[in-house]
Amino acid sequence: GAHLLDATSARFALWAPDARNVSLQLDQQPAIALQAEGDGWFSGIAPAQAGSRYRYRINDELEVADPASRYQPEGVHGPSQVVDLARYTWLPPCQGRPWHEAVIQELHVGLADGYAGVAGQLPRLAELGITAIELMPLGQFPGERNWGYDGVLPFAPQHSYGSPQQLCALVDQAHGLGLMVMVDVVYNHFGPDGNFLHEYASPFFRQDRQTPWGAAIDFRRPEVREYFIQNALMWLCDYRVDGLRLDALHAIHQPDFLDELA
Repeated sequence: GAHLLDATSARFALWAPDARNVSLQLDQQPAIALQAEGDGWFSGIAPAQAGSRYRYRINDELEVADPASRYQPEGVHGPSQVVDLARYTWLPPCQGRPWHEAVIQELHVGLADGYAGVAGQLPRLAELGITAIELMPLGQFPGERNWGYDGVLPFAPQHSYGSPQQLCALVDQAHGLGLMVMVDVVYNHFGPDGNFLHEYASPFFRQDRQTPWGAAIDFRRPEVREYFIQNALMWLCDYRVDGLRLDALHAIHQPDFLDELA
């Protein structure tokens, strides 16, 4: 991912064990070669700020979005964008509610006209007696409309729903009304359109186990486990959601990963 170090620079890192070389295409600047660090990692520090757009170029040929992109303003095949959620001014933190008070309303953000549209419905839901909203998968998927279960960039909230800051505002508004916010996450597969991990990080998958979506994700690998654990931490810490609903756990063949995630 891209991690801001200060207002003018960021560290970029990619796990690409199948790649000979990786370079960074940042805004309109000349390509910047990332340094091989061993164990399949490539990284480097480059001039960047919130709003900078970038891609990774693999072996001087394939250009891909960051698999840990925080925002895709032009969709899965467009550039990734550096995001700084530290700039968002949160309301006082919510203390959550005990689980026995959970009355959950599952919501499709696209059908509700984006994050702002969901926010407009919150007072009515609270009046009905709902105490938690569960947002169907938000990870960037191809196109503008989708149930969300074919997402390919799980760190990037879907661009057609609104900005990351608008998602923060939605969570803030929900908490202000006493509503918890859950997010549906898909850790068992990636959608087929816009996922290029097979091209440069084939060890992300295992060929000895198949799922209805193709080769199973290899949760035996520490890099893979950390990828999804960091995703869970992003939702909980950066967006302050109250919990996660995990999709299709039967397709995750390493139960100890779920213990580690918990």
